[in-house]
Amino acid sequence: MPVHTSQGSQGQRGRGVGLVLALGSAVAFGGSGTAAKPLIEAGLDPLHVVWLRVVGAALVMLPLAVRHRDLMRRRPALLVGFGLFAVAGVQAFYFASISRIPVGVALLVEYLGPAIVLGWVRFVQRRPVTRAAAVGVVLAVGGLACVVEIWSGLSFDPLGLLLALGAACCQAGYFVLSDQGSDAGAEAPDPLGVIAYGLLVGAVVLTVVARPWGMEWAVLGGVARMDGTAVPAWLLLGWVVLIATVLAYVTGVVAVRRLSPQVAGVVGCLEAVVATVLAWVLLGEHLSAPQIVGGAVVLAGAFVAQRSAPGKNSPRPVASGGEGIEPELSAGRGR
Repeated sequence: MPVHTSQGSQGQRGRGVGLVLALGSAVAFGGSGTAAKPLIEAGLDPLHVVWLRVVGAALVMLPLAVRHRDLMRRRPALLVGFGLFAVAGVQAFYFASISRIPVGVALLVEYLGPAIVLGWVRFVQRRPVTRAAAVGVVLAVGGLACVVEIWSGLSFDPLGLLLALGAACCQAGYFVLSDQGSDAGAEAPDPLGVIAYGLLVGAVVLTVVARPWGMEWAVLGGVARMDGTAVPAWLLLGWVVLIATVLAYVTGVVAVRRLSPQVAGVVGCLEAVVATVLAWVLLGEHLSAPQIVGGAVVLAGAFVAQRSAPGKNSPRPVASGGEGIEPELSAGRGR
């Protein structure tokens, strides 16, 4: 029927836009390490870089927080949760974990987030999940193991792994919280307002954790070295704040609204691939053959996962099977 065709066409367009936004978010987030590393090597503490990143982004988004101040009354729990988990939690747990275990291992554990999202959707929300979505997660995690070359450092530190798992849970919270209220129509919380208040909450939490009053502020007035090239420190900080934080969060949250937490989560795994490629191009950190193969596997996993689910505008449940789609992993339709 004409109406069905129109809905399907709108759903396909919505998913297409969502995928572009999710890819843009992965690219933006993936560039954070490439810009932050020269600042750290120039003398800034990693936690201080995180604080500058979040506080700077919060200031940029402050006008939007004022515009959407009614959210503090309507959805206070969502705003606090987004700030604690999606902003402060991911950063704090990740940086704490890499102080005890290799960066590659911490990154791999953190990117178990999409698998946690699938578990949340299937067992907490009791919504069906397709085999293709599950296969996509498995492929993405396996590819990430190659990208970060997990075999290069497997020293077992229970606390370090626990902290990395905390980062993974917070990352899962980012995708789940980004989707909250997306089905409420006109009453849905504006994603820009959620991000603005989330960054403000994260800035307050990280101020307590990072204690920026001891920061080497003079570094920001000098230059940092990016593969031997002198770059103004303020320019790198601008990249971290505007591109790797503001743009990354905005495109990421809107992508989740248009797709689903689980599909956007798997596409988000591309961040590690982007980070590795940018480090190769801009920092001279060359890729090995296993990393290249791993990147291809991550891309395959993201492709399989996003093909398994209709978009938000589709009449079918998110990540559930339909005609021509693989059967669910659940026995029933769920609630």
